[in-house]
Amino acid sequence: GTVPPGDRPWVLEDWAARLGEAAALASAEVMTLFDQHPAEHLAVRYPMLLAHACARLRGRAERSPQTLRRAATPGDAKPVATAQPYAYFFGVQSDDLRFRRFDGALSPVVRRAAFVMSDAVTLLPYDPARDAVLLVEQFRYGLYVRDAVNCWSLEAIAGRIDPGETPTQAALREAREEAGLTLDPDALVAIGQAYPSPGAITECLFQFVALCALPQNDGAVNGLESEAEDIRRHVIPFDRLMQLATSGEVQNGPLLTSAYWLALNRARLRAGHSAPDL
Repeated sequence: GTVPPGDRPWVLEDWAARLGEAAALASAEVMTLFDQHPAEHLAVRYPMLLAHACARLRGRAERSPQTLRRAATPGDAKPVATAQPYAYFFGVQSDDLRFRRFDGALSPVVRRAAFVMSDAVTLLPYDPARDAVLLVEQFRYGLYVRDAVNCWSLEAIAGRIDPGETPTQAALREAREEAGLTLDPDALVAIGQAYPSPGAITECLFQFVALCALPQNDGAVNGLESEAEDIRRHVIPFDRLMQLATSGEVQNGPLLTSAYWLALNRARLRAGHSAPDL
């Protein structure tokens, strides 16, 4: 994600415009971790630090309506001490801090910890002509650690936003890698962005539906060999998706969100729509 693909020459000005500010943030974080973690761990961690730095910049720049919730002001959260007790592929950050209460006073010093991640995308391909969707299925380690009876998860296409990528670019790339779909950017419909578990993780999800002509349900297996991915695709009727959601066979939160969004907007999307070919 940090080096231009193909034969394009590396140009400092291009890199600085795309990643310079994020690289400065990530490098500053590396310097704070040097006395806590081995250099080889930080070398593994750096790409994720860079991706998280890009997420921080998105968070600072994005629109943030506050018509019902409390209006945020500078100094609402005051850190006292910060630590990163774990920093390898992922990271864990712990802060002793005070935050503004609803009565206007600052809270006592409290300790909070979060799983530090980059932002990610999800994409649910939908064929309006056939009223069908494409799901992916794969083994999920989180389910295994929880002792789930079945560790294979039905999901929307999903993945991290690489450093320098936009959410749209990440969604298109993941569609190719996970499902073998080559989509036009105009096929993507943004359905929202959300924090799936804001009390514990930093990840923000950018969620899309893609309007496209889907292949037949061939059960093709895709994924990157370099990441040991083993991902099977399913093309099923929309009604079957809702049956899976109702029965509990779909246990993936972003897929449920996308499915219910599609249920609310499906008639509008189907009205007079001609899906672009793959």
